[in-house]
Amino acid sequence: MKRQIFAAMRPLRMLAAALALTIGFSAASFAQGVLVMNEQRILRESAVGQHIASRLEAIGQEIQAELGPQQTAIQTESEALNAELSALSEDAIRQRPDLAARYESLQRDAATFEQTRRIRAQELQATEQQAMRPVLPILQEVLQEIVTERNASVLIDRSVVVFAADSVDISQSAIERLNQRISTTPVNRVRVPTQPAQQQQ
Repeated sequence: MKRQIFAAMRPLRMLAAALALTIGFSAASFAQGVLVMNEQRILRESAVGQHIASRLEAIGQEIQAELGPQQTAIQTESEALNAELSALSEDAIRQRPDLAARYESLQRDAATFEQTRRIRAQELQATEQQAMRPVLPILQEVLQEIVTERNASVLIDRSVVVFAADSVDISQSAIERLNQRISTTPVNRVRVPTQPAQQQQ
């Protein structure tokens, strides 16, 4: 189950906004006080980010293995039923209530599978968010230190910048400092109970 890790993480942008000071500057002084960071790069290349990504991929594979047999059974029954129906005329099908019962059962199974699949996706997202909780305060400290040392007034993400010189990009420094403070963090699968399909109606 491949997915883009950390695509939904927005706390860093909120953090960057919090670090920006809304005070008056001339154009020149404002430019000198601006730093940028690459959120995706920090999370992708830092040791703790790679650790979380690796564990999430393993958990995703675990979830796929759980869903596989149910998905295969539904696919097999669907193909068998379609093959049987294609060999019968409409009149013959109407005389086979067992085929209608199989179709209805297949529809229920498919609905249950889709509900389970959505819940497992929610589990993976919740697992990622839980794993990031102890990381974000440490990263906040790192960013604040760099901003203070560089005597900057604004920190923004590269994704909202048209151009920024490498000299004002603190991503590499943030990665190095983050690696010194944290390299791993617990990544435990969050379990979401699967409710029976009839309760969702």
